[in-house]
Amino acid sequence: MDRLTILSVWGVSSRHFRIMAKDRIIQLIDFFYPPFRRFVPLQTFRYAACGGSNTLLGLFIYTVTYKYILHEKILDLGFYAFKPHIAALFIAFCINFPIGFLLMKFVVFHDSTIRGRIQLFRYFIIFVTSLFINYWLLKLLVEVLHVYAVVAQIITTTLIVLFSYIMQRHYSFKTK
Repeated sequence: MDRLTILSVWGVSSRHFRIMAKDRIIQLIDFFYPPFRRFVPLQTFRYAACGGSNTLLGLFIYTVTYKYILHEKILDLGFYAFKPHIAALFIAFCINFPIGFLLMKFVVFHDSTIRGRIQLFRYFIIFVTSLFINYWLLKLLVEVLHVYAVVAQIITTTLIVLFSYIMQRHYSFKTK
């Protein structure tokens, strides 16, 4: 029995399920907002919560992939061999991209007036730009400065977060 069949047995459509999930996430984030109300706008707080969660997920995926899946060894695909810190970065990207977009579109910037496919395209451009910045910073830190890969990823992630927030707010999901 697939997910949609199970949901329809309970009388819940997939659209209704998405709305319920979005509302639950917003309620959870907003529950923790009151102590921060005087210091930060709600949208920025939601961005920090969603972006922070997605960033932690990405760091977790990166670490697990680097240490336990790749065992810190080169990933040889036959046509190209990826160094383990770079392969882990791309694997984490494949998971973080769709989750991040959905959180930004439906939780953080739900009031954006830009069409969904344009948001997706713009989000993709910024995400890929961030990925390339991350890639080059990782290469510099790991291969030139000999910083341990997981520590290097934490450093680069910190730098990327500010760039990403500014670009997402003023480009991908801007409001008129």
